[in-house]
Amino acid sequence: MLKQDRLLLIDGMAILFRAYFATSFGGSIRKTSQGVPVNAVHGFVRYFMNAVATFNPTHVICCWDMGSTTFRTEQYDGYKANRPAAPADLVPQFELVKDVVASFNGPNIGIEGYEADDCIGTLAALMKAEADIVVVTGDHDLLQLVDHQVSVAIMKKGIGNYAVYTPEVLLEERQLTPAQIIDIKGLMGDTSDNYPGVKGIGEKTAHKLIQEHGSIEGLLANLDAVTKTIRAKIEADLDMLHLSRELATINCNAPVSAELAASCWAYDRDSVMRKFEELEFKSLVSLIS
Repeated sequence: MLKQDRLLLIDGMAILFRAYFATSFGGSIRKTSQGVPVNAVHGFVRYFMNAVATFNPTHVICCWDMGSTTFRTEQYDGYKANRPAAPADLVPQFELVKDVVASFNGPNIGIEGYEADDCIGTLAALMKAEADIVVVTGDHDLLQLVDHQVSVAIMKKGIGNYAVYTPEVLLEERQLTPAQIIDIKGLMGDTSDNYPGVKGIGEKTAHKLIQEHGSIEGLLANLDAVTKTIRAKIEADLDMLHLSRELATINCNAPVSAELAASCWAYDRDSVMRKFEELEFKSLVSLIS
């Protein structure tokens, strides 16, 4: 396989939720004439096709969460416990969107007990020797996957706006390495994923400590060098520090696999057109060649 191949790994659920909330805030939900809600799928297709146009991949795979119960909820029962249930009119779109991806001949990858992040991390690790990888997501946690073969494109407001991170960009913008992203989460926790880190240590302090000591191991080996207050906080929450770092770490050895050859970006226009007609996506026909 030639190295100029480029694999686009799409964080499907992150983009579907973004599309849903971008199109539902006014209270009007796009539905087919049969009453099937399709606003999130319609928005997803626009984001998806823009990512393809922007990054010009030779291969595309979509990764999905497969439910709220994962190995992380077994480790910590509070993990993501603060998340509200998905809106009722979004739920039927979970399968519809996969049907749309399949109509483009794109693989849908997901596995019970793991998150889409783990699937993305695993596939990136497996395939980066064969292709350059671009991960498209709205989730900054995925910045830990950045390396010289893996770029992470964070979606910004609007369609077509991305912040693309390489190791150099991450270092320049945040003065961090990919591994240090995990260590900072271990210290400060994550309110959106609902794990606490070390009580009383916020983002600025976590960033400063990791910059000064390099890693959590470096910090723990030099606790004499930090203030008594910070040392007391860390010592009081040592178990949660280690657990939070574990929860923040993407599992790049998840039991998923895919063949690069099976993810070629080459679709049958008639297949996509049939799906678009079924979902009444006339306004999107111009996006497919």
